[in-house]
Amino acid sequence: MKLSALFAVVLGTGFALTGSTAQSSARPAFVTERAVLVMRHGIRAPLSGEVPDGTRTATPWPKWSVADSRITSHGARALEIVAGEDRKWLAAKGLLDPQGCPTAGAVRIASNSSERTIDSGQDYANGFAPGCAIAVEHRPVGTVDPMFEPLRAHATTFDAKAAIVDINRSTGGMTALVQRHAREIAELDRVLGCGSGCVPGAPPRVSAEDDGHGIALEGPIRGTSGVAQVLLLQYVEGLPARDVGWGRVDAAGLKRLGALHAALFAVFTRSPYTAAHQAALLGRRVLQSLKAGPKLDVLMGHDTNVTALAAALDVDLVTSGYATNDVPPGGALLFERVRETQSGRAFVRVSYRTQSPEALRSGGRAMTVAPLRVPGCGGELCPVAVFERVLSARLAAVR
Repeated sequence: MKLSALFAVVLGTGFALTGSTAQSSARPAFVTERAVLVMRHGIRAPLSGEVPDGTRTATPWPKWSVADSRITSHGARALEIVAGEDRKWLAAKGLLDPQGCPTAGAVRIASNSSERTIDSGQDYANGFAPGCAIAVEHRPVGTVDPMFEPLRAHATTFDAKAAIVDINRSTGGMTALVQRHAREIAELDRVLGCGSGCVPGAPPRVSAEDDGHGIALEGPIRGTSGVAQVLLLQYVEGLPARDVGWGRVDAAGLKRLGALHAALFAVFTRSPYTAAHQAALLGRRVLQSLKAGPKLDVLMGHDTNVTALAAALDVDLVTSGYATNDVPPGGALLFERVRETQSGRAFVRVSYRTQSPEALRSGGRAMTVAPLRVPGCGGELCPVAVFERVLSARLAAVR
């Protein structure tokens, strides 16, 4: 995306950024001093078990070109494209030079310790500054990084029983959650072509894991959410139409089915209690980077990281082509510390930056940036001290 772009309102929620070079002169003069991107990794092959054992389909699933969970070559290229557009956009805002290698320390990229996030961080670096030595910071593969996986790391005093109470309060309970998505579950059965009950599942239930530091979900949402995500991945990967849901689903149908994937986050990341704990370290990293970090801090994680931080901010993630709160590959929360040049006042601006399913599928450059209004901030521009106070109050204490 780029500031030197033709801005057009998209669904009344944001701006579509294309390759044009028109620039608005009617806007207040703001300069971006620092930026943080909290991103989901790129397009990947399905995870092992993402389609539950016992799922019935009329015909076999199509094969992928890479191993389970790995970033595809198409996904790598999509990340390079989006990184290049980010570079142009941020450069036009005064943050970085539009070309060449950034000065040492100006850009920092940190990823979670999975292969798909590490690879995604490197792909982003390659596209943002081709030929430049931007290292991707990460822990050894397979180890737990508390910033991205705080529950696994026992980084907070997470209480699974308290979490379950809050999840049931915010969702209305697991039975009600399933009932709200009965239409999408039935549509998924049609796409799978098995008749009905294609995805196996126990009665809906959320429970504490044995160590008390995590929760487990059983039932139709747990089973169908991953299947819906695999169908979306088929589309954005660019598989032939006959292989996307066996030709029985289009882009509009994928958006509807995406509500099943988003429902998973209603359980694992979006209730106030779980959001406070899931975003505890990540939110603090954002605050620190906006205060005294590099010019650009890229945090390459997972959809759970993006949805948890959005929930801590008390905002929904809405963009064209996807179900609400279903974060696409490469989708990101963008935080900017901006300064008004006339008054010198500093603000934080939060946006949701995505590419549409069609752009990801075709390898296009068009992007959407949807401004987010954080409750307690009073508008899209939040005074720095106010933003720090609002977000800090919604994060759990760290051990």
